[in-house]
Parts: sequence; structure tokens; C-alpha cells
Amino acid sequence: MTKKHLEHLFQSFEKKRVAVVGDVMLDKYIFGKVERISPEAPVPVIDVSSQSYRLGGAANVATNLRSLGATALLFGVIGDDDDGAILALQLHKEHLSADFLVTEHTRPTTAKTRVIAQNHHIVRIDSETRAPISSATERTILALLSEHLHTLDAIIFEDYNKGVLTATLIKKIIAMAKKHDIPITVDPKKDNFFEYKHATVFKPNLKEISDALGRKFSNSDSDATLACDMLQKKIKAKNIVLTRSEKGMTVFNGKAEHIPSMALEVADVSGAGDTVIATLTVALSAGLDITTAAKVANLAAGIVCAEVGAVAVDKQKLFSACTRYFSSAPTS
Repeated sequence: MTKKHLEHLFQSFEKKRVAVVGDVMLDKYIFGKVERISPEAPVPVIDVSSQSYRLGGAANVATNLRSLGATALLFGVIGDDDDGAILALQLHKEHLSADFLVTEHTRPTTAKTRVIAQNHHIVRIDSETRAPISSATERTILALLSEHLHTLDAIIFEDYNKGVLTATLIKKIIAMAKKHDIPITVDPKKDNFFEYKHATVFKPNLKEISDALGRKFSNSDSDATLACDMLQKKIKAKNIVLTRSEKGMTVFNGKAEHIPSMALEVADVSGAGDTVIATLTVALSAGLDITTAAKVANLAAGIVCAEVGAVAVDKQKLFSACTRYFSSAPTS
């Protein structure tokens, strides 16, 4: 792709409307220093220097979409608690709407607190439930989504097995999307792995595909191809994009293409999968073929892996990275 082609592509992102359906999370970060061990137990004492909040899970996917210029409609569930209020406030700060989040009074907002000292991750504290959402909440999400279905360019399922994406909800949304010819991309987890049949793109990582298929796959190209082929026979996805950590990713749609990792420096891989699914979906909806879209998403992952914590990809950095890459490498 030429620079002019890339400019047109990135400008077209701003016309895209993408729904994200799944598990929204609040990421809390506590930063400090460790200079002593507690006299009460053999554990480090953290002298806190600062705290911050970030959007995680499906909310981080929405943040990445917004950072790329697309309009993100976020559908999920929060609790009637302080974390839910903070999450809604963070969405507002990121120019995202909380209007499509359903409040369930019987469940907590999913929150993950990470304690970091001297750039080392000391501990993570999770507040959550994995219980399925109620049938009433399912109906509310479906009703909200159906109101906006005619405006959408794609739907992303962001599944962290926190109970929002039930088998019933998945099947009904897929049926709605198919009826309106809306592409579906999936970032799966183990519990619902085989519910997402006939998706446009199914994006597992190596551990997830190994766990789901009950077979340990190495990170070799041959094993990646075999894993994708076995999975394709089960879920009938149009495309499988297997993320492989330091080995990059494999794109499979009857044949495999292996794309090397673009990460030059890895500080933190948390949130990289969210960036990949968001970028991949926007790039596909903008007209790129699956392999080229995967390469753009791979570049985006390389950018966010250089940051500490889950952060959204910087659109200008991604454009620069794409300009360098596609000026020196073939697109297929």
C-alpha cells in the first residue's frame, strides 16, 4: 500500500460504527515503591505514590476503536456499585457512551486491581463474578443492540468468561447479524469457545486453542496450521487469526499465512489482544483483506506492547508503522 492509500484507509476508519458486546472491566493501578518487608508477614510493603483507573476487557476494545477514529457502541453489564460508577466516568472521559451498559444489582462490576512497584507487577486483586447474567438482562442487551443494528459495520464479541456472553445471547446476536449481513469478529475464551460458529473472524491465542481442542500445540508454524485446520472444521469460521505471542500470528482460511511479530520492545502484553481485535475489525470493515488487516493489527499490537498496562493504540503511531512496513514489505 502506498502512503496515499494508507491515508485514505485511516480516514475511512472515522466512518465506521462497531458494536462491542462482552465483559467490561475496570482496571485499577496502584503504583509505588518497595523498600522493606512487612514485620507482620514475609510480604513486601508498597509505599503508594499514585493510583489510576483504566478501561479493561470489552471497554478497552471500545477505547481502541475510539482511538482509531471509529464509533464504538459498548454493550455489557456493570454492578450498582462504586466501581460501576467509576467505569462509567472513565468511559465519559474517553468520549464513549455508557448508555448501552445494563446494571445488574445482584452482581459486582468486574474490577482488577494491579499493584506495581519499580515497574514490577507485585499482585493482582480481582473483584468479579462469573455467574451468567439473567434472562432479563439478556433481553435488554438484545433490545438495545437491535435498535442500532442497521447502523453497524461490524460486531465484536469480547469474551472473558465473566458471564455476560451466554450461549443464548451469542446465538441470538449471531442470528441477528447474519440476517443483516453484519461481519462478526470474536475474541473467545474457553467456556463458550464452540458457540461462535460461522463467525467472520475467530481470534484465539495458542493456549486457548490448545485448551479448547484438548491437545497441546507447540508454537511452531506447522502446529499452528494444524490447530487452525482442526478448529476450522469445528466452528466453520470464515477466517481464523491465531495469535502466537513472540511468533506473531497465523491467518487461516483454508490455507495458512504466518505473520512475524512486530513488537520491537515488550514492556507489557496486557490488553494487546483487545488492540488486535479492534484494529482487525476496523481494518476489515474498511475493505482490507484478512491478511493485510491482520498485518495492520499485528503492528498495532507491537505498539501497545511497548507500554505498561492496557493502553489504546495511538492512531498516528500506527499510521507511521504501517507506512514504514508497507513501503518495504509486500501486502500478501
